[in-house]
Amino acid sequence: MSSHLSKGLYSSGKRAWYVVVLTSLAGCATFSNDGGFGSVEQTVHERLGKEVKWARSDKERATLQTRVDELLAKPLTVDDAIQLALFNNRGLQARFFDLGISEADLVQVGRLPNPHFSMLRASKPENGSREYKIEQALTFNIFALITMPLAVEVERRNFAQTQRLAIIEVARLAADTRQAYFTAVAAEESVRYLRKVKKGAEASAELARRMAQVGNFSKLRQAREQAFYADAALNLARAEQAATSSRERLARVLGLADRSVFQLPERLPDLPTAVNELPVLEQVALDQRLDLQAIRLETEALASNLGLSKATRLINVLEVGPARVLEGARDSGYKKGYEISFELPIFDWGGAKVAKAEAIYMQAVERAAEAATIARSEVRESYHAYRTHYDIARHYRDEIVPLHKRISEENVLRYNGMLIGVFELLAEARTQIATVNSYIETLRDFWIAEGDLQMSMIGKPSLNTAARATVTATGRADH
Repeated sequence: MSSHLSKGLYSSGKRAWYVVVLTSLAGCATFSNDGGFGSVEQTVHERLGKEVKWARSDKERATLQTRVDELLAKPLTVDDAIQLALFNNRGLQARFFDLGISEADLVQVGRLPNPHFSMLRASKPENGSREYKIEQALTFNIFALITMPLAVEVERRNFAQTQRLAIIEVARLAADTRQAYFTAVAAEESVRYLRKVKKGAEASAELARRMAQVGNFSKLRQAREQAFYADAALNLARAEQAATSSRERLARVLGLADRSVFQLPERLPDLPTAVNELPVLEQVALDQRLDLQAIRLETEALASNLGLSKATRLINVLEVGPARVLEGARDSGYKKGYEISFELPIFDWGGAKVAKAEAIYMQAVERAAEAATIARSEVRESYHAYRTHYDIARHYRDEIVPLHKRISEENVLRYNGMLIGVFELLAEARTQIATVNSYIETLRDFWIAEGDLQMSMIGKPSLNTAARATVTATGRADH
């Protein structure tokens, strides 16, 4: 029976077969060798100067682990920490698979849906013989072929948008790593200075206690020294907790399960000798920010989708193919012809579908305008913070810290000349250490502000990826 069916359908629909097969061969989309990751890798190298890899096999993961082990074998610089995070953060690796999902959508929409085969078989006894009614049809979704170029264009834009969002995610992780790195280094450096403060306060409190025992120190002054020691111990405990938390945060962004497996330098990098001047900051951001480029692509995809919705508002299913019908005795022969099926626009004329597409498009336009406004503000704010923290840190470095150092040196001379006592000398030493600790905090804030400025020039992953343009009304069963 299947042989008769194949011969009948082929003979009655020979030309239709040729058309569909040739079109299928021409329209079949294929997966790229790199899954679209090459563009991400190149842009990350150009914008951040870093390597990024997408580990899709055990061999690639093993190669990345080797690179990770090499970085962990030495104290991390900020560049090493960022590179380590880009290699080892599993959340980033998970985000890269959005590329695979988007490319699969692109390939799927570039292929014709499978043909439909339908068959009706009925029989009944009639005058001592059996009468049959058999209908067989093989239909193809021609409408999907008509709308394929528009649908492919929409998904191609969605794929490009997904690539840019992946780059933004890389930049976000780099910025988070940079901030966590400087916070952790500064926290551990502060702990070391506060330990010195506590040690000095402990010595001062012990000396005050002994002097009070022999009557050479008042109870009030002893209580003050003891209170300062208690405050120093409390501040050290808080600083140690902050250092632990900051190190744990850095371990998370680095993708490490143990915070003790990496080494950090003992101090922050020195302040740069000059600040970066960016006179055309806003325009550069509008031209280069990847999130704005992604929004533009999203808006263009939605505009294409709106055109597709208008083109398919009345008919969204059109199937045609050869058919044959047998009525009567089993050997009476088939009647051959063709079958066409489509949706009749009686109750739904597609107005709601077009209105929805228009509303989604206008919503995207307004969001694009809002994003441009926010981008300008973020860049200005980030640059102001960058300049301000630089000026504050430079003031500490050039004025406040040297001034307290000179005061400390003068007090040592006065102490050697027996013009001041040991408690005055210890108090000034504590003040100098506190000043240096404040400089560490301002230096940390500067390096974080510089990272925020770089991120504001690249873009932020604030897009709602769920609002990606969708391909509607292509006549495909899977849409």
